[in-house]
Amino acid sequence: MKITFSPCPNDTFIFHAWVHGLIAGAPKLDVTYADIDITNHLAQGSDGPDILKISYGALPWVSEEYALLPCGGALGRGCGPLVLTSGRNEITNDPASLAGRRVAVPSETSTAYLLFRLWASQNIPGNIGEIIVMPFDQIMPAVRDGLIDAGLVIHEARFTYPEYGLQLMTDLGNWWEEDTHLPIPLGAIIARKSLDLNQISQWIRQSVTYAWDHPNESQDYVLEHSQELSPDVAQAHIDLYVNEFSANLGEDGYGAIKALLNRAFEEGIIPKTNFDSLLWQE
Repeated sequence: MKITFSPCPNDTFIFHAWVHGLIAGAPKLDVTYADIDITNHLAQGSDGPDILKISYGALPWVSEEYALLPCGGALGRGCGPLVLTSGRNEITNDPASLAGRRVAVPSETSTAYLLFRLWASQNIPGNIGEIIVMPFDQIMPAVRDGLIDAGLVIHEARFTYPEYGLQLMTDLGNWWEEDTHLPIPLGAIIARKSLDLNQISQWIRQSVTYAWDHPNESQDYVLEHSQELSPDVAQAHIDLYVNEFSANLGEDGYGAIKALLNRAFEEGIIPKTNFDSLLWQE
């Protein structure tokens, strides 16, 4: 069975047991590790993998062959994307100072970018000058070096951005939670509708449970793929992004996803999403 997910600690932690044959009866996984911008585009075609991790913000463009699974993804509180600046070029903590500026984002179909556009529509008069897509691990160095004016960052960047001498303009997760009182929908797991989605969901949940029950067993695998993160930062990443929603989205999880997509549609950012056609629930 082919699966594609990011090399980030939360994904490798969640799928470690299944990848390493520790889930009874689960088929062997053929794993591809890819940046979120790549996986978001893979989900749009008819020849993508059997299972993959994408942004919730990419759901409107997902192929009709895929369904959203109720587990394995990233959704939570206090874990949102950040808008960072270097404090140079007359850019202040006032969001209005980003008008006409160059901003780097990890993907134009990412949840982070969707949240950024919703926030910008309320806080930045006029338009952002230019949006530049680059791999998330290259954004902070580009902001630090003055190649771009601001960066939208995800994952462990919330722990490491001070090391780059960068300043926090806003935490989009806090903004979303204060505005909606809902958790932040970040990364989704989707699978082909032609597969046994109930069984796949059970295997993912078993892998999550195994990871929680044996937290040290996955450490070497996590660090091998974590792009030179320290063990402490990798663990902080896992602690933040792997939570009760990883085992079951539940009412709050589905409510947050629908709220995000509906609000983005109302703002004219994304097309109308047929959520029911994407949804698979037990």
